[in-house]
Amino acid sequence: MPGIYAGRTVIVTGAAGGIGRHLSRAYAESGASVALSDAPGTDGGALAAHLAGEGRSAMFIAADLTEAEAAAQIVARAMAWTGRVDVLVHNAGIGIWKSPLELTLEEWDRVMNINLRGAFLCGREAAKAMKLAGGGAIVNIASTRALQSEPNSEAYAASKGGILALTHALALSLGPDGIAVNAISPGWIETGDYDALRPADHKQHPAGRVGKPSDVVKACFYLTDPEGGFVTGTNLVVDGGMTRKMNYEP
Repeated sequence: MPGIYAGRTVIVTGAAGGIGRHLSRAYAESGASVALSDAPGTDGGALAAHLAGEGRSAMFIAADLTEAEAAAQIVARAMAWTGRVDVLVHNAGIGIWKSPLELTLEEWDRVMNINLRGAFLCGREAAKAMKLAGGGAIVNIASTRALQSEPNSEAYAASKGGILALTHALALSLGPDGIAVNAISPGWIETGDYDALRPADHKQHPAGRVGKPSDVVKACFYLTDPEGGFVTGTNLVVDGGMTRKMNYEP
């Protein structure tokens, strides 16, 4: 039985990482043709080959989002492959944890170029292709660090905060073209050994557990449902309630 994304093309950036890998597999298993994109030298190609070996429709596009032309190349490759783009999940992102007194301009620019400029350029290029298909959905993966911070996270926090503003602006600009644009802000999503987490790690979450990549997948599926489109311009926080919990030192 075909999946709900059969006949649709999904681009996932940052596809080789923990959340990206789960997103790519989930969309492929739901029938989509998935264009996995990540930086050269990552194992995104191996993942795409593995999915294709399972009979899924998947290809890998190596692209360095520090290069301004990378976004257009990703979308052009996807269009050449299937002739359409229906969904973009911009998951690519890096962080540099360093004192703002020591953070270099080059480091700041690298985070901004991949996280924020990359979201804009990938969204813009994908939207051009989506117009040809009669609409589509864009999801930008932000972070709860756009809403609250720890020390020495200025570049990452600023880039993710920018993504939230970019998201609602694009939603207004692209709405007339039938393109929904939303953001997801994950909290603690464990992509490693979930069983190694301590009871205290789970207990601090109002939901009673640390998040899993599948939680982000479900949120993405909601926001990119082919029968959806009414929800746009929003930021869906997937954090087990942590950003709603007040913490005071004992």
